[in-house]
Amino acid sequence: MWEIIKTSLPQLLAAGFKYTIPLAIISFFFGIIIALVTALTRLSRQRGPFMVLKWIASFYVWLFRSTPLLVQLFIVFFGLPYLRIKGILPHGIKLEPFTAGIITFSLNTGAYASETIRAAISSVPRGQWEAGAAIGMTRLQILWRIILPQALRVALPPLSNSFISLVKDTSLAASITIMEMFAVSQQIAAENYQPLLMYTLVAMVYAVFTTVLSYLQGYLERVVDRQVNANNR
Repeated sequence: MWEIIKTSLPQLLAAGFKYTIPLAIISFFFGIIIALVTALTRLSRQRGPFMVLKWIASFYVWLFRSTPLLVQLFIVFFGLPYLRIKGILPHGIKLEPFTAGIITFSLNTGAYASETIRAAISSVPRGQWEAGAAIGMTRLQILWRIILPQALRVALPPLSNSFISLVKDTSLAASITIMEMFAVSQQIAAENYQPLLMYTLVAMVYAVFTTVLSYLQGYLERVVDRQVNANNR
């Protein structure tokens, strides 16, 4: 058993640092950008043609929150190659596994995180907007300098939890042939016929990763709290 652990653990860690962590970080980065744009679009009070964008943003959030992540991965990786449009996409949309994973995880994260950001921005008292406008600040300046820093304090814990969940959700990428940690554990288990040992080992590696991330989450929350408190003095 110890010999298997000694030979398998380096392979799992290598897959974790090569695929699992980069996949989670890149997807979360783009997901937060998508989430911020989506949240601001849905919160906007603009009328007229802008309402179409608000409807699209609402539909996007509904769609990705209403369907399983695994199904989304299969649609993007296995389904899009069959989206053939004569003269435009004669061969469909074929994506590399890692690219398909990033697109899917980013869109899924963006849908959930947009609700977190929208709720955080809405939690800032309306008087903050009025106070900023009273001293001559534009709406964009109020949002950037006053609203978002306060909203960050509220949104940080749930967003951090979303990132930790995303690290674990990357195990689904094995279904589209990305050789992240879980896929490597499956491959090794098929070779040594020790599935219980291998899946327990990869579960422990995930637990170590998420424990480190949880510690970093707590540290980041304390830093943000100190910064916000300093700005409020």
